[in-house]
Amino acid sequence: MANLKALTENRAALQSQLEALLQQAETEHRALSEEERTSFDTLEQQMKDIDETLSREERARSLTLRETTPSGTEERAAAEEQVFVDYILGRISEQRAGEQNMTMANNAAIIPTSIANRIIKEVKEHCPILSGATLYSVKGILKVPVWGKANATHDIAVGYQKEFTELTADSGAFTSIDLGGFLAGALTLIGESVENNGSFSVVDFIVSQMAESISSWIEGQLLTGTGENAAQGALCTTTSLTAASATAITADELIALQAKVKQVYQRSACWTMHPDTFLMIKKLKDSNNRYLLQDDFTGEIPYRLLGKPVYLSDHMPAAASGQKAVLYGDYSGLSVNFRENISIRVLREKYSTQHAIGVLSWFEFDSRVTDHQKLATLTMKTGT
Repeated sequence: MANLKALTENRAALQSQLEALLQQAETEHRALSEEERTSFDTLEQQMKDIDETLSREERARSLTLRETTPSGTEERAAAEEQVFVDYILGRISEQRAGEQNMTMANNAAIIPTSIANRIIKEVKEHCPILSGATLYSVKGILKVPVWGKANATHDIAVGYQKEFTELTADSGAFTSIDLGGFLAGALTLIGESVENNGSFSVVDFIVSQMAESISSWIEGQLLTGTGENAAQGALCTTTSLTAASATAITADELIALQAKVKQVYQRSACWTMHPDTFLMIKKLKDSNNRYLLQDDFTGEIPYRLLGKPVYLSDHMPAAASGQKAVLYGDYSGLSVNFRENISIRVLREKYSTQHAIGVLSWFEFDSRVTDHQKLATLTMKTGT
């Protein structure tokens, strides 16, 4: 890397020469001669070249420092993770943990924000319906505005008109759907033998265990929740198609279900079903004897059905009498409010008689279908 000091001194010398040229002409009350103008231009260009070199040197140094020096956020996250690991493994006491980046509550340590955020991120990655839903984080009651017709016949009307003819005033109406918060919790026990096992990351293990437990439960609620003193799931959408059979699904029914969602919402639409329903649909063929279910060659997901991704969930009802067996649409039609973000606490003493450590999670959330046009379900025929 060039010598910044030498370049700076060289530029100062050139600046002095340029000023001397101007001063000489000014003293003699004349314009610059042709030779002086040539010298002036040469000095000016040399100064510009040095300026550009200095600018590149500074940018290069900035990039080097950025690559080799961790940011303040990264340093804090690393410190929090180390204190957390030391506390889990019993290397430091509660008092010392409280002094070093961890919040201590009654009989529990609250996991640092950097680690809790990793759990939240993994929850979203584990749960496609949560990552696709419209998310809020509002204290109290969240009112989500919903546009609709003022009544069965009144809506905004557009049509051809004639001059000097009054327009008929019509309008829709805004209603609202309230999202509150329902308290939920999860508890994972980890054997204290992790202290003697150095072959894996304690933090990664805890994050993955908590994320798997939370995401599985949330997925079930966001799919099949009833909305009665609990969150409401996507299957509560009012857009539905009833199958002709209680135990079988046809290709025509899947095509009709897909058409229930308007074209404008098709871009992010996908299918969700129980694994048993998936096996049933996997055998369906079109009129050209081609399977409806196709391999996804992009590698993002295993299968596509009628051009859209297919997700499987054990929380979805299997195809049986009266059950909503297939969900199709854009998950953003479901609104989710996390009134209290996921908080994680470590319980060392409570489970010491089991030679275990408890990791406790609390969160408060609610969900409602706020746009029924984006979601549709296939309901199996009731009876046989």
